[in-house]
Amino acid sequence: MHDTNHVAVLDFGSQYTQLIVRRVRELGYFAKLYALEDFPDIGKPGAIILSGGPKSTSEVDAPDLDFEALKAFGVPVLGVCYGMQLLNIKFGGTVKASNRREYGPAALKPDSCTGLYEGVSPESQVWMSHSDTVEKLPECSVVLASNQHGTPVSLKWDDRFYGIQFHPEVTHSHEGNRILHNFLLTASNLEPFRIDDLKREIIDGIRAAVGTKQVVCGVSGGVDSTVLAVLLHEAGVNVRAIYVDHGLMRKNETEEVQNNFHRMGVKIETIDASERFLGALVGVADPEAKRKIIGELFIDTFWDAVGDAEMLAQGTLYPDVIESASNAKSKASKIKTHHNRVDRILELQAQGKVLEPLAELFKDEVRALGASLGIAHDILWRHPFPGPGLAVRCPGDITEEKLHIIRECDAIFIGKLKEHGWYEKVWQAYAGLIPVKTVGVKGDERSYEWSTNLRAVISDDAMTADWVELPSQILRETSNRILNEVKGINRVLYDISTKPPASIEWE
Repeated sequence: MHDTNHVAVLDFGSQYTQLIVRRVRELGYFAKLYALEDFPDIGKPGAIILSGGPKSTSEVDAPDLDFEALKAFGVPVLGVCYGMQLLNIKFGGTVKASNRREYGPAALKPDSCTGLYEGVSPESQVWMSHSDTVEKLPECSVVLASNQHGTPVSLKWDDRFYGIQFHPEVTHSHEGNRILHNFLLTASNLEPFRIDDLKREIIDGIRAAVGTKQVVCGVSGGVDSTVLAVLLHEAGVNVRAIYVDHGLMRKNETEEVQNNFHRMGVKIETIDASERFLGALVGVADPEAKRKIIGELFIDTFWDAVGDAEMLAQGTLYPDVIESASNAKSKASKIKTHHNRVDRILELQAQGKVLEPLAELFKDEVRALGASLGIAHDILWRHPFPGPGLAVRCPGDITEEKLHIIRECDAIFIGKLKEHGWYEKVWQAYAGLIPVKTVGVKGDERSYEWSTNLRAVISDDAMTADWVELPSQILRETSNRILNEVKGINRVLYDISTKPPASIEWE
């Protein structure tokens, strides 16, 4: 989508690269991440951003690109960190290893509060993450800003090429969005990113990809697959929306999903495959093995139900694609295998049988898209629920007893959040099971039972997350009910881990 007049972000391997895409979209323009191997086949962008990266430009295998091809686009280019160092070399300058490593906050001192730094404070905090620095500056270069040590951290080589030796995309760079905004203003042919335009574009793309074929759409009741199902319905293609109850759903989940789709006027078929899934998971404790089993069984279940289906539609989002690093060209480190990225899916993709219309969108963009489709607010603002379900909230082997405990604890916790008006204030919340038994006292008797972990986080897109400081009253009431009502639990813990280093889910 938006192959013309978008912002192309070239991936040199920075852990923050996806955030550049995110920030540009927040500023009202469509941005897309490209692997270096794809360059220069990046459509007709209105601006190009070269990301940071972990390599040094002096390394033998340092990432590079065709500079003449870059110049031939004739659009503004911004080099971030590694991108700035590479551009300095391309223009005839040099880069050296600095005797002062810079990781963390630094002071930005613009030479002028105009152009790239229009509206930026005379001294603003930015976030550094580098050990190399520019040395020799080409004659054509102009220093736009320095740090507190007088080292150049922002350059301009001509009217179209800019460089910054800090990360404007992270929140620790206090005026980073302003700097990105000023850069984008130098582009003459960028088009605004509007959700209604995107909706029409996606629907047209679905119609073109599906044609007269039948497409199977797996729905879970979550925001992503719900928006996908409504999109397919709106596109008027031949679709079968199938809900698979794999036995790993939350309390009363199946009934709620069926009622929601009935409200939206979208027909779904329900398959009770709980015995099949739980049977395959008996004795399996390894997190990756559990994800693989669940992912493959999902596909098998779909194809068993509709063996003649010609395509599979999935509600995969951009963070899923990035985090699983399923693209062989990706510079990102693999964190976990996403259930939409198992071998069977990759085989189907190679055959052109997988449709993922939401794969370039973040969660809030999907919600905005859903609202433009008329989906009710309470459906769109359901908390994210992982495809593997409660399997990733139950470390170790899975049993019916453990699942029952998780369901009951989770229902109490979510109920308390809604009761106190906190459900929509958090990105995601749940109760899981800690597979360790501890000694407790119930009544006058010794107990030896499981512990439950409560987790509530805030996030923009699930790429990073912070734990929520819930009012103590909510935690107290939740703990009291769980300890009194859920058999098998004698200890309630609250998870105060950020992502990173922890993930949002436990597995």
